Amino acid sequence: MIGRWGGAAVLAACVLLPAYAAEAQTLREALALAYANNPTLQAARARLRAVDENVPQALSGWRPVVTLQGQYGYADGTQTGALQPNGLRTRTNLERNPLSGSATFVQPLYRGGRTVAATRRAESQVLAERANLLATEQSVLADAVNAYVTVIQNQEVLRLTTNNVRVLERQLQAARDRFRVGEITRTDVAQAEARLERARSERSRADGDLQTARSNFERLIGEPPRALTAPPPLRPIARDAEEAARLAEANNPNVLRARFEEQAAIHNIDVVFGELLPTASLQGSAFRNDDNSLRDTRSTGGQLVGVLSVPLYQGGQEHARVRQAKQEAQRAQEVLNEVRRQVVDNARRAWETLQAARAEVNARTAQIRANEIALDGVQREALVGSRTTLDVLNAEQELLDARTALVRATRDYLIATYALAAAAGRLTARDLQLPVQIYDPLEHYTSVRNRWIGTDVPPARPLPLTPTASR
Repeated sequence: MIGRWGGAAVLAACVLLPAYAAEAQTLREALALAYANNPTLQAARARLRAVDENVPQALSGWRPVVTLQGQYGYADGTQTGALQPNGLRTRTNLERNPLSGSATFVQPLYRGGRTVAATRRAESQVLAERANLLATEQSVLADAVNAYVTVIQNQEVLRLTTNNVRVLERQLQAARDRFRVGEITRTDVAQAEARLERARSERSRADGDLQTARSNFERLIGEPPRALTAPPPLRPIARDAEEAARLAEANNPNVLRARFEEQAAIHNIDVVFGELLPTASLQGSAFRNDDNSLRDTRSTGGQLVGVLSVPLYQGGQEHARVRQAKQEAQRAQEVLNEVRRQVVDNARRAWETLQAARAEVNARTAQIRANEIALDGVQREALVGSRTTLDVLNAEQELLDARTALVRATRDYLIATYALAAAAGRLTARDLQLPVQIYDPLEHYTSVRNRWIGTDVPPARPLPLTPTASR
């Protein structure tokens, strides 16, 4: 999917290309590190694994409930008998150690359709959370692209401002020499001094911006930037704004998430409505009681019964919850409609932003060529006295401003190509073919879906990188 697009693409790579050492760090390698280690993305994966557990919870409605219960204790007392002919009453010591145990199981047979509806709701929630994971992945990768290109931009701006300081230092020295021989006035020297101090201030600000960008890079990628290489723009995923809008409506993860959340809300209606329907279950029990009332006695038994429960009226609470669930489903439908409109609008704006950024790169390039010609002419005219020192300084400043503007415009153009891919749902590790193992959400889902017992979970660990990405 990564490719070059016309003259602006070539220019983008050239303008942002800094000097770098033998071991450079490409954008794909940085994105792979972010994909494997970014805490925000790791948290989103953990959240998806937590939502996966909704499915076995729903499936538990098919499974039996088995309970064991036991009691042991000490009891004491006496029992007085009837009056005997001799006028005395018999007394019996009732000291004993009662022991009892029971086992019961309940096998649901029919729960008003709630188990089926709850399972479908849980599966829709899982699909919605997978879409949310994709949205988080796109957001993290977009932020990483921004951080990567911003570091390169600020490096280039710092290089331009540093070079400008050196030029102005030489020009100030030349102005002082000319002042000493009477060719120019003290005013010309002061103008050169003022322009030099301005250049030093801009260099300091550029250095601060670079350090801030490097810190943000480390936060998102997980390590400080090495020698970064200028990345090529992404090949546009659409020919026009309308095609971009159609792709976004079909593939954007925010739309997919809203669609599955609507399905989950619809299934929730059936879950709540099932509370108004009859339930049937099979219940069995077995017991044993020792010394329950008298010492050295025992009773045992068991039973197996079918239970049918038909709710008639329960205060109206369930009816209110059904109405509430229907309103929630209607709200989810409206949210889906709003998300569709939003992503379509975002895709169209991303396309127009890309066109504007590309046009600005071309315009800034032409501006630099014109400024270079103008500066050369002003410098020649200044040698013969038809231009002042201020004219030369202004021409140099205009050229510097144009070059700096081109660097920023190139950064905006590169980011715009990735923003368009994100709007269409194509800014993922799989689409970018990053050198990293792709996270498979099915692996955890299939391992827990039909799990009946166990509380252990595997420890979270970073995804493995290819040798290229981990270099």
